[in-house]
Amino acid sequence: MPTPVTLIPGDGIGPSIAEATVRILAAAGADIEWDRQVAGMAGVARWNDPIPEATLDSIKRTRLALKGPLETPVGEGFRSINVALRKTFDLYANVRPAYTIVPGRFDDIDIVLVRENTEGLYIGIEHYVRIGDDPKAAAESVAIITREGSDRIVRYAFEYALAHGRKKVTLVHKANILKFSQGLFLDVGRMVAAEYAGRVEFEERIIDAMAMHLVMRPEQFDVIVTTNLFGDILSDEISGLVGGLGLAPGANIGKTAAIFEAVHGTAPDIAGKNIANPGALLLAACMMLEHIGDNERAQRIRTAFERTIREKLALTRDLGGTATTDEFTDAVIAQLG
Repeated sequence: MPTPVTLIPGDGIGPSIAEATVRILAAAGADIEWDRQVAGMAGVARWNDPIPEATLDSIKRTRLALKGPLETPVGEGFRSINVALRKTFDLYANVRPAYTIVPGRFDDIDIVLVRENTEGLYIGIEHYVRIGDDPKAAAESVAIITREGSDRIVRYAFEYALAHGRKKVTLVHKANILKFSQGLFLDVGRMVAAEYAGRVEFEERIIDAMAMHLVMRPEQFDVIVTTNLFGDILSDEISGLVGGLGLAPGANIGKTAAIFEAVHGTAPDIAGKNIANPGALLLAACMMLEHIGDNERAQRIRTAFERTIREKLALTRDLGGTATTDEFTDAVIAQLG
């Protein structure tokens, strides 16, 4: 029986890379029933709503979504569509893998960053402070860290490590300065880590030192877990170590739903030109297949994708080649055999 999945192609290059991904999954024999929906500027154009109810209802029904990049409308009331989706479905774990496909400055990176996805500074509690006649003399943003949120994200990281044969979890924090919020995250992390002692190695790193070590010796890290803002920054950093956001998939996981996505932007400058690299969304689709237990097919697609790039069978412009999106897609499909 086909697995129902909400497909949100997105804006800019989104429709192009979504179609390429759908073609490759179909060629690999993935038994998926796509429910195509819109969001972002495509949602505004069709429903005058960046997150239409029809799209939310679809995700509630399928509990799975594959999403291309979305453009958030400019103006009051629109913070971030991606943040809104995470809050709506309580997608508390953001999972961002980064591994070496083409050897470069670093040849053996294989890192998974697990980011708390619903708390911290991105919770959206902020306001201006009036001083005298200036209504915007100061601005205040509040970072919320809870014991429950800290426990479930650190526990998710350790369970992920066990399920995927990983050896070490590194918790990243700033508890030396932010004694209460980051201190709570670190204290909870230590308590959870004690439950996995002897099964998964545990270490702690302060965020600024971690950023430095990632560009000096990234091969020493395995699974990283951290809070929302730090995770946002470090996940892009590790993507840069392996070729950039064009090869960076992401997953947003909760108890009742999961949304898989390309984490790059909409790239409006190349939209409609058939030259975009579908790699990030394709790798996100592989994560989705693994999420539903179709591990063998996910690995077969990933292997075909990697071979296409490593053997330079077809490379899009961002990878140093001249292939179109369609030509790249055809080359990956040819390797599935």
